[in-house]
Amino acid sequence: MKLSAIIASLSISLVACATAPTTAQIMRPTMGAVRGGSFAGGNIQQLDYEGFTVWLDCARKGPVKFRYNAQHDTGNKARASSFRIDPEVPKDCQQVSAKAYGNSYDRGHLVPANHLDYSETAIRQSNYMTNILPQAANMNRGAWLLTEEIVECYRDIDELLVVGGVIWGNNPTDDYFIQSHGVATPDAFWKVIIRGSGQNEQAIAWVMPNSPEATKRNLDAYLVSIDEVERLTGEAIPVADYAKHDKPASSWVLPRGCDKS
Repeated sequence: MKLSAIIASLSISLVACATAPTTAQIMRPTMGAVRGGSFAGGNIQQLDYEGFTVWLDCARKGPVKFRYNAQHDTGNKARASSFRIDPEVPKDCQQVSAKAYGNSYDRGHLVPANHLDYSETAIRQSNYMTNILPQAANMNRGAWLLTEEIVECYRDIDELLVVGGVIWGNNPTDDYFIQSHGVATPDAFWKVIIRGSGQNEQAIAWVMPNSPEATKRNLDAYLVSIDEVERLTGEAIPVADYAKHDKPASSWVLPRGCDKS
């Protein structure tokens, strides 16, 4: 599916879902809310883990947004082997199971463990189901993984701010896991990477469908401007105005010799 068709479809879905909680509710409060605190007038909880933050929609039982700073790689601790329910978050705000989804969907991380490999605590927390959603296996191991590799490589050049989230859409045909896990399957995911500051600030953004076609080869098809992300999600992305209007011709190239471990 071409990006224009994806965006058109998602825009229609967002209008249809206007009465449901969306990520547009998230940026209005301050970023420093206490872990577990609810935003006024909404059903979103900000969860401040070690090294990253996710916003959890209790009504949907899933995360809707994430944010973290990716700094120079200083660790190589092993990824946690098990997924868990966060014991400090109310159960009625979380998925009801940490078991594998199946049906060609992975337990997909919003914030990957590999960017937190300086801390066993952070790695363990990244495997909480508050940071996990059903992701098509090809996407999770394809286009989404490539964006993670871009962060892994470029964080050794510049400190990066990474912001992203979920576009739920309105497609019930792939909601395979409502009964088993209590969560719907998002239609798409978005991610923004920001590097530099002042006149040297650069940003890149993608909106990618949660589908098998979202492979590494197709990543450039999902490039969008920051303006487009803000229009689709209602988010205010913290990037200079001059950097909001441009869409790169291609995704950032992985530097030669980059250690992606």
